[in-house]
Amino acid sequence: MPYQHLAVARERRAGWITLQRPRRRNALGVDLLRELLDAVRDLAADEDVRVVVLGAAGPVFSAGHDLHELHGRDRAGYDRLFDLATELLRAIREAPQPVVAAVRGLATAGGCQLVACCDLAVAGEGARFALPGVKLGLLTATPMVPISRVVGRRRALELLLTGDPIDARTAEAWGLVNRVVPDGELDGAVAELVGRLAANSRDAVASGKRLFYAQLDLDEARAYEHARAAMTLDLLTGDAQEGIAAFLEKRPPAWSAGAPAAPAPEEATP
Repeated sequence: MPYQHLAVARERRAGWITLQRPRRRNALGVDLLRELLDAVRDLAADEDVRVVVLGAAGPVFSAGHDLHELHGRDRAGYDRLFDLATELLRAIREAPQPVVAAVRGLATAGGCQLVACCDLAVAGEGARFALPGVKLGLLTATPMVPISRVVGRRRALELLLTGDPIDARTAEAWGLVNRVVPDGELDGAVAELVGRLAANSRDAVASGKRLFYAQLDLDEARAYEHARAAMTLDLLTGDAQEGIAAFLEKRPPAWSAGAPAAPAPEEATP
């Protein structure tokens, strides 16, 4: 479908979503949120798409919610806006593919939340991250939820209560992003990560992502029980049996559903 605020492409077994609202600092207005939700759901349903990449045009990844749309609404209006944003973030989490944020420039408030909700993130050295709501007299409440889960309590509170930005290297050390590269190498680093992710079994990746998030909030005993059951079910799938056979026979696996073959693994056990 045509998009007004996004560019969406399918290349190299990946779906590439680019925010295209640079004059408004890629602010997350209602129309952009709706388009982004549609794009994520569309790519999630495409079995040929092994990875989804979320990036942005211009010098700012996203400045978060559009302040013009946060001014002067009634309670029902605010509820509709944040319900839509939450629906998007759940769609990212529930997509069977890994969703990778490619961060160039500033990611603040809801933009920072968007990065934290992605499964993986690669940032250019010039990227900055902040929850500046407190400087506007506003608790940045919804971004706090995923950010506190990836950086921990005290670091999340520092972001939340000071409103001050952190640089890309700090974000990497805190766990908000996986990797930082020179700005000019961001596209290549993301493409390399996409290649590594897409080489694996789509079913195994989807199962692994689903299990990872399901067990996070369980106590250890329940997490092990959940994981044990999931691993048993995975071992009954064709891809798992093919992967084991390929390892024993020292050949690349031939994944189902047309997945590209990964290199033959080294002598190791999972």
